Amino acid sequence: MTTAFQHDTVPAIGVLVLNLGTPDTCSKKDVKRYLKEFLWDPRVVEVPRPLWWLVLNFVILNTRPKRSAAAYAKVWTEQGSPLLVISKLQVEAIQAQLSERLEVPVKAVLAMCYGKPSIQSGLQQLKEAGAQQILVLPLYPQYSASTTAAAFDAIAAELRQWRWLPELSFVNHYHDDGGYIAALAQSVRQFWSEKGRPDKLMMSFHGIPQDYFDKGDPYFCECHKTGRLLAEALELTDEQWVLTFQSRLGPKKWLQPYTDLTLKSLPEQGVKHVQVICPGFSADCLETLEEIAMENRDTFIEAGGETYDYIPCLNAQPDHIKALTDIVLERVQPWVNRLERSGTLPEKTQVEAKAKGAES
Repeated sequence: MTTAFQHDTVPAIGVLVLNLGTPDTCSKKDVKRYLKEFLWDPRVVEVPRPLWWLVLNFVILNTRPKRSAAAYAKVWTEQGSPLLVISKLQVEAIQAQLSERLEVPVKAVLAMCYGKPSIQSGLQQLKEAGAQQILVLPLYPQYSASTTAAAFDAIAAELRQWRWLPELSFVNHYHDDGGYIAALAQSVRQFWSEKGRPDKLMMSFHGIPQDYFDKGDPYFCECHKTGRLLAEALELTDEQWVLTFQSRLGPKKWLQPYTDLTLKSLPEQGVKHVQVICPGFSADCLETLEEIAMENRDTFIEAGGETYDYIPCLNAQPDHIKALTDIVLERVQPWVNRLERSGTLPEKTQVEAKAKGAES
């Protein structure tokens, strides 16, 4: 593969779709490798590196991989990790819509912040596709430094090695996007049509340490805005829904109320039927399929609850794909307009390059 600039390169628009990541398999070895990469990111765990190196390598990586591997095994499919399988379907669907709705060359690829496919490989695919403008779409609706900013760091680290940098645009949140909220609301209504309405709808978001919020992270506020907009779309009263935070790690105080403790308390308040949705997750994964759909179901039933339902993530549902594609199209439209005005579409670019003596 040549890396030299060529005049007959056909300009393309690239879309790098990002999610968090997953181990290659549910084996203890692969889970340990994945956890080490994930938990070593200073955006994820804001602890002085020497101290955290000791805790991570001598405590966490000697205990957590076995438990996590067992949890992954409960949700692993014949095709592999649910998150990876679903993410691939999402990107394929986004690519199909972009190709249908745009006349300029466009390439959408998937990358994971940790594990495979890597950000390095995703950017390389876009480079080989001739992408001179790249839109980064992290599938994190609510911004957090521990997710969205971590993705930016990884992209910046890779691009520091490139000579010719692409124009870059970054979607850092879409927590209040109309299409996203509408897709969430429709998924709930569809679930209700099949399972009935609950006593209470719980919206469970992934947690972050309280001190991250105290330092200025907007995640807590964006989660609450998503929750409010979804409740309004569903015409819920304040008594019919509750917003909580899950997946806390370690002894530090995290965002509250906690999902598991709230589920324990609901039956004694007369709530016998609860449904849980996870609006902050774009695709079903370990945290939704094992923690919410399995582990927290047991928590609620053991506390005296009677009926517990998990509402799946939006995954590759058509209205979700349309919402994501609309976000992409809105952001890349200035690039599209420029390509159309300059006439740098495939046929014209190659003809002009040959006329100037460029190698084809």
